[in-house]
Amino acid sequence: MYKTILVHVDGSPQQESRLRAAARLANGCDAHVVGSAATGISWLDYALLTGSVGAPMATVDFQGLRDAGAARLADFEAAARRLGVQSLEGRLIEDEAHYALLLQSRYADLVVLSRDTDVDRGLPARVRGLPEYTALHGVRPVLVVPPDYHDQPLPGTAIAGWDGSLQAIAALTAALPLLERAGNVKLVLVNPHDMTQLHGEEPGADMALYLARHGVPVEVVVERTRATTGDALMGMARDAGAGLMVTGAYGHSRYREWMLGGVTRELLERAHVPLLLAH
Repeated sequence: MYKTILVHVDGSPQQESRLRAAARLANGCDAHVVGSAATGISWLDYALLTGSVGAPMATVDFQGLRDAGAARLADFEAAARRLGVQSLEGRLIEDEAHYALLLQSRYADLVVLSRDTDVDRGLPARVRGLPEYTALHGVRPVLVVPPDYHDQPLPGTAIAGWDGSLQAIAALTAALPLLERAGNVKLVLVNPHDMTQLHGEEPGADMALYLARHGVPVEVVVERTRATTGDALMGMARDAGAGLMVTGAYGHSRYREWMLGGVTRELLERAHVPLLLAH
């Protein structure tokens, strides 16, 4: 069960949809919601801007950035209360959003973000790639909420991608609190016979049994297709009226983890329902 849910707070138009998703989860499992806002200035930026490492002095309204972050948190908390969240707090972090989220995610069960978030234009830089950065470098699952999410059931029917990989195992394990509450979970294997060494004689059977022992209402679906894996999963989610997708987050190499695998990139860009990622 998720008991602490971390939500990125930046005041962007997408904030409402991710807050709605977080509030639905929190109200369903009596969880505490933490809103995380960042000033956008790292300690290194601060040192450079104040001239403490030999750089020329620059005029930056640090207090203004703090005040703007505090105002965003106040708006976030008011909106969360209107959605019925009972246990709530806001935290303002003196850092860039990427690092602030990684720090706070250590003490949460789930991080709720939007597909790609534009921060307030008053901050020094635009924040890009938060979902993939947080999933690949953090230790907690990330729920990526599409901008048109309103208040659909979460999870309702869930589509869970399974390819036998360690990333997929991490995602399914992290998603258990949601999958146990689902009406139906489709464990989807796309062209599994291309990787028989990961699946055994009956692809999906062992993982389905593992999930069933946790009380997950699971069925194995084997999809043979010439479409991409991402297209196959999204098509199945659309046909099933799913409220959640679950998949591992894949990096191309251990030395360049910011480069995402094709499936992860495709789902992040186009998934029309909340997407749970874990690495």
